[in-house]
Order: sequence, then C-alpha cells, then structure tokens
Amino acid sequence: MSSDQRTVESKPPQDRRPLKTRSWRVFQATATWLAESGVSPNAISVASILFAMLGAIGFWITQLGASENNVELTQTFSNELMYRLGWLLAVIGIQLRLIANLLDGMVAVEGGRASATGPLYNEVPDRISDPILIIAAGYAATGDPVAGWAATACALLVAYVRAIGASVGAGQLFLGPMAKQQRMALLTLVSAIALLTPASWTWLHWGPTRIGLMQLALWLIVAGCIVTVVRRLRAIAHQLRDQSTNQATSNPPNTTSSPNTTSSPYTTSSPTAEHREPR
Repeated sequence: MSSDQRTVESKPPQDRRPLKTRSWRVFQATATWLAESGVSPNAISVASILFAMLGAIGFWITQLGASENNVELTQTFSNELMYRLGWLLAVIGIQLRLIANLLDGMVAVEGGRASATGPLYNEVPDRISDPILIIAAGYAATGDPVAGWAATACALLVAYVRAIGASVGAGQLFLGPMAKQQRMALLTLVSAIALLTPASWTWLHWGPTRIGLMQLALWLIVAGCIVTVVRRLRAIAHQLRDQSTNQATSNPPNTTSSPNTTSSPYTTSSPTAEHREPR
C-alpha cells in the first residue's frame, strides 16, 4: 500500500451501534478495499436490500419443498434439495445484509467517504430490509404469517423509539434484548437448524398442539421487541431528566431581586433600590 493510501480502522463509536466486528481485520481490509475501489457507502446500503431479498426468496423456497401440512418433506430428492437450498439462501442473505450494514458505515466514517445524504441511506434501507426478511420468515416452512407481520410491526416500533431518542436529544439508544442484530441472529439460528436437521425436528409438539420453530422465533421477536421498547423509553426518560437536572444546576434562578418589588412600566426604581441586597 502506498504512503497516500490508508487502512480503514475502527474509530470510537459516536452515536453508532457498538459492534465488535468493526475491529475484525477481515472487515477492516474489506472496507479499505471498497473505499479505495471507489464504492460509495450509499451503494453498499442499497445492496443490503438486495441481500435481504435474497434471504426472503430463500424463506419462500422452503415452502416449495414441504408437504401440504408443512411437517414432512415430500418424498422426492428435488423437493428436499429445494427445502435445504431455501434455508441456505436465507442464512446467506441475512448475513450478507448484516455485513453490508457494517461495511457501509466503516467506508463512510473510517474511510472518510461520508456524504450529505448518508444518514438517509443509513436508515431507510434498514427499514426496508427488516420487513422484507421478517415477513418472509412468517411464510417460510414452520413459520406463521400472523407472527411474521406482528414481529415486523414490533421491529419497526423499536427503530421508531430509537429515532425518538435521537430527536429529543437523548442520543441513539441501541439497547436490547431484541435490536436488529439479535433479530437477525435468531432468524439465522433457526434457518441453520432447519438446514441441518430433519424437517420433523423443526416442529414442537404439546399433545394436539404444535408450533413451528420459525413461528416460535417470530413470537420471541415480538416479546423481545416489546421489552426493548420499554427499556429504551425508560432510558430516554432517564436521559431527559438528567439533562433537566444538569441544566437547572448550571443555570440557578436569580434570587437577588426583592420579592416585594413589583416591576411596572410606569415606575422607575432608583439604582440604589435596584441593587439593594435583601436582608
């Protein structure tokens, strides 16, 4: 590398999601290569939507290999291949989406390629990618469309509360337990289990009741997002109270004027009266 080229290294986060993976050499090297190749952070952000669509297609394909009751694979090699391929695509799509989310910020901030529209590209693709993946997961084998739509609504609410925190001056809050990384990690885990195990293992039975592994994961996302919203709102309220207290401490009220003196536009107090200390 020539002297005028620089390596992208992780800087201390400032209103950024704390990610240990920013310090991994493989991602620093990739971000450096992308920055030197002229790839814009905004293009990487848009690519994350395409990767999310790849994962969604994978979820949809899993249904093609399942039987009508969504429990066992139909007894053909081609259907089982489609079933396994679908889960594999889901895993790849989710992880590539997360990697794109990581690299766009590294190229923009550490690589010095931030743009005026960067904040928009940083947020809008995420708001598109999350619904694409979570809704599709609801229609996957062992999924539940109702759970998928409910989890999507809750995920959007989590992001909305974070935006509220930033807008009122409390800063960006990335508290969990069900932030973006945790939601995608759970979907990845379930997809990997479904990829590597028999189809019958992805269903849980309690007597006549059964629930699919993906269905369970989506309802866990709903519950986790509700907890996350409550935690973030409490943290925002705490930040605002602290700011109010600090402001009151740094700007105490003026107590030097006499409490019995009433200001009037028709009377003029003498300088002596104005500066007299109360006894």
